[in-house]
Amino acid sequence: MPNNLSGLDWTAFVLMVIGGINWGLVGLFGFDLVATIFGDASTVSRIVYVLVGLSAVYMLMMAGKLAKK
Repeated sequence: MPNNLSGLDWTAFVLMVIGGINWGLVGLFGFDLVATIFGDASTVSRIVYVLVGLSAVYMLMMAGKLAKK
């Protein structure tokens, strides 16, 4: 990844990695790491899921911008 990424870019990237690892664990082992750490359907878990989803949308928009360059 380029060095000129903002803090928001890096945060979105890290959240995407966390989300990808979590979904990989869910798919392979039926183990939801986020729910295990923060509680099943807890407010904090839901916030993490929303942030991961928003990060995915943000990164999708960033990919579109980078593709135009």
